[in-house]
Amino acid sequence: MAKLRSIKTANTRIEGAIKHFEANRHLFESFAQALMGYFRNDAALASDTHFLKYRIKDTDNLRKKLMRKASDGCVIDASNLFDEITDLAGIRLIHLHTQQIRSIHTAISGILQEQQLELIEAPTANCWDIEYERLFREFGLATRSRESMYTTIHYVVRANQKTNVACEIQVRTLMDEVWGEVSHMVNYPVASQNGTCQDLLKVLARLTTGCTRLVDSIFTSHGQSSE
Repeated sequence: MAKLRSIKTANTRIEGAIKHFEANRHLFESFAQALMGYFRNDAALASDTHFLKYRIKDTDNLRKKLMRKASDGCVIDASNLFDEITDLAGIRLIHLHTQQIRSIHTAISGILQEQQLELIEAPTANCWDIEYERLFREFGLATRSRESMYTTIHYVVRANQKTNVACEIQVRTLMDEVWGEVSHMVNYPVASQNGTCQDLLKVLARLTTGCTRLVDSIFTSHGQSSE
């Protein structure tokens, strides 16, 4: 009986949090669109961007995420939803080769400073390749090793407004986008229980990283031949 009451209480909290998000969805939409405008209108950033897109978290996905958090003992309701879940709005910036990250990071940092937007936490480069980890550190980025072989740079930005609206910015190469999209389809939000699938995702990660290295080499040699 106590367990049933606990489940009911958790479900009530989750549904209250979702209603709170739905009532404020327009604020997340507006903030993400404003950031997209800043990024598109910045000449330096635009020159390094292959494409930009944004999304607002789907209600069903939010419910599943809150349920997972609840099962881990994390109490999230309408009062702390926007503090605890910082990817309700998300922007993805895709670029072609790794050296572009240096100028992309500089441009994003400049835009956030100009607009007086707060970074909730230091930008972090999620990666698994030691050489790229070293390179990201040279760019001034903190790194975090990911066993899943996920490779993306994360920024989490807070809006200057009364409601605690945040947006997650993801920066990755086009090749890493391939791995990310496939992994998202078969391994997120719940990890695949198929061992073969997990092994193949790791193979794909190595292949896409190899392709990124090849693209990097092409642009490096092209730059050298243009000197």
